Amino acid sequence: MRYDAVVIGAGHNGLAAGVRLAEKGWSVAVVEANAQAGGAVKTRELTLPGFRHDLCAMNLSMFAGSGFFAAHKDALLAHGLAFAPATDCFASVFRDGSFLGVSKDLETTVAGISVLSAADAQAWRDLVARFRLDAPHIFALLGSPMPSLAAANVVWTAWRERGSGWILETLRLLLATPRDFLDARFSHPKVMAMMAAWGLHLDFAPDVAGGALFPYLECMVNQNFGMVIGKGGADTIISAMVGMLKAKGGEVILGAPVARIETGSGRATGVTLADGRKLEAGRAVIANANPKLVFGKLLASDPARAGFDRSVAAFRAGPGTMMIHLALDGLPDWRAGPQLQRFAYVHVAPDLEMMARVYAEASAGLLPAEPVLVVGQPTAIDPTRAPAGQHVLWVQARVLPAEISGDAKGEIAAKTWDEAKAPFAARVLDILESYAPGLRGRILGQAVFSPLDLERENPNLIGGDNLSGSHHLDQNFFLRPVPGYSRYRTPVKNLYLCGASTWPGAGTGGGSGFLLAKMLAG
Repeated sequence: MRYDAVVIGAGHNGLAAGVRLAEKGWSVAVVEANAQAGGAVKTRELTLPGFRHDLCAMNLSMFAGSGFFAAHKDALLAHGLAFAPATDCFASVFRDGSFLGVSKDLETTVAGISVLSAADAQAWRDLVARFRLDAPHIFALLGSPMPSLAAANVVWTAWRERGSGWILETLRLLLATPRDFLDARFSHPKVMAMMAAWGLHLDFAPDVAGGALFPYLECMVNQNFGMVIGKGGADTIISAMVGMLKAKGGEVILGAPVARIETGSGRATGVTLADGRKLEAGRAVIANANPKLVFGKLLASDPARAGFDRSVAAFRAGPGTMMIHLALDGLPDWRAGPQLQRFAYVHVAPDLEMMARVYAEASAGLLPAEPVLVVGQPTAIDPTRAPAGQHVLWVQARVLPAEISGDAKGEIAAKTWDEAKAPFAARVLDILESYAPGLRGRILGQAVFSPLDLERENPNLIGGDNLSGSHHLDQNFFLRPVPGYSRYRTPVKNLYLCGASTWPGAGTGGGSGFLLAKMLAG
């Protein structure tokens, strides 16, 4: 079979690229090793019949705010895309039994902060006002290839509108640690902990340079726009994109691992599948995959590419993640109060010192004594995901080592994830039980995915890294995935990369696939 483009990987970035190219008249085939499209955006009945769990990604706010959604909104909705909005977005619980949260209603958020500090409440209002001026420029930058004339125009426009002072202050934000950014604006440790927890959704502990931007953006986006999840499951975006692609004449071939990328005369010419089928690509092979897989397994070595291959081999994964999915007979009875049951996310990350400690332990290969927990309560927002009166809980334990050298608590002797999975999951549930007494008694079923299980499920998640590569400054912006190749091209002509390993990085926005397709076809 011959196509204009063959896309390897039916995650949301690969599908976004395929949809855009098909819309522009290209013949497109998207091939996927798994029997289910979606990559890290999948929804399954993992525990019991009728309980739909988002395997990895749950928050679809980035997709709802993406350039791809804006360009294809009507068609996506026509193919069944549906969001469930959350007005109570996220909260953090603390050791003293209290909590602090962010709701879409500004006065609700400010009222909670005011109890702790009137000065911090005013600082929050000031930050919201700043964000409303920052947002058009920051999001335009995140939606531009890096580097590019478009990105330069964003900076030029921002300079003309806001002046040199704003440029310098934004540069300072991009380079700052979460702690430094927060220390300069807030005084109460609970306010700072609530915001800093977002840094560990990526791999930014409180004192890692470049980590301030994500907590700032997530807190302010949730404050201004709220949060959305997928109605019925996060896979609503995947099914809608697959439907769009097929309607435009594209093909999605599932259960078809790629054995190798074929080349000739210095260019990519297509792929050979594991079953021997060959798909020719006349204009592009797009790998929506971790570059370490593309250049370590799918492509024949080439001495002329030695320098690039060394850079790819040095591309670092982010920390590992454990996912625990629970079917419950009711929402957790949070010690901090029943109002917590309204929030989409609850962070169990009570202070910056704990966040710094867990990151240091995981970086040293230790099972953290007290991991950061992100607790998703999707059925509080979308009750269709479980039988009437029952619920699913989405629990992400961060940050974890890919390879275990020991246990920071000295209790778990196992050195492999297959052996450590059960006792470490029990530790997670013990922590949750201390914040939500009686949780274990509500469990009807559970499914646990260790970092190794996540890599088995999706080989792009090397070591359980759901970021597809660290987002530290030396692997971000125009340096992602490696210096000189941030614009999706590779040293092999007609072979392109997209996905979370490329700019603008992890998340559900489909940014890299959309940007690449626009560069290829307009």
